[in-house]
Amino acid sequence: MKLTDSEKREILRLIEADKPLPDKYRFLLFDDKREVELVWNGKTNEVCNIVLPFQVIEQIDEPREEHGLDRNLFDSRGRQKEGWTNKLIWGDNKLILSSLKNGQLRGEIERNGGIKLIYIDPPFDVGADFSMDIEIGEDTFTKKPNVLEELAYRDTWGKGADSFIAMIYERLVLMRDLLAEDGSIYVHCDWRVNSFMRLAMDEVFGSGQYRNELRWKRQPPRGAKAISKQYAKSSDTILYYSLHDHYQTVS
Repeated sequence: MKLTDSEKREILRLIEADKPLPDKYRFLLFDDKREVELVWNGKTNEVCNIVLPFQVIEQIDEPREEHGLDRNLFDSRGRQKEGWTNKLIWGDNKLILSSLKNGQLRGEIERNGGIKLIYIDPPFDVGADFSMDIEIGEDTFTKKPNVLEELAYRDTWGKGADSFIAMIYERLVLMRDLLAEDGSIYVHCDWRVNSFMRLAMDEVFGSGQYRNELRWKRQPPRGAKAISKQYAKSSDTILYYSLHDHYQTVS
């Protein structure tokens, strides 16, 4: 690290004035630097480590009646005797990820081979529109946002792209730490945030772990008309990354 005399004087002047240093000094002063980095307002390396208990509301693991009970897997009540079972967990996904990573279930996950695959479809529309068209038969109905959805949106993404990236970045770190050594992750996004998401994934998983970009072609809404001044935004992006180079391939 070599600083010029003028740079040293500037650093001392800014510190004495209790002012932040320009970004260029972050790269000059510290060894842990990245040549390319996604930066946003309020960026931090802090990750949630809260562990909350999971409460079982309902357990459904009985085998299908037409196949009968497999005595090696199920007891006389139809309950699975041992081994990993699929779990549908309700709650804040950040708290769930943190609890899975740091809580008692982590050991059970590891004993059963770890998490091989993660697919997420986050709410990537930063335009605060929760409306959606639902097709029933030949009719299309528009589902309007409710009050809770609008409040949750303003609380979580009230600052636009900055707050969205901060939200997804912390969760990506938690998911990375949960993946098995040969695990992979697929992240579904669209044109609004796919450029941010690619940089965030590069930073969390490493640009060398990028495997592919899948294109999901969406069907246009019924009755939609083409806009002559631009091409239609008719596809989404699915970013595919692995934790390491020895990942399981999709067959």
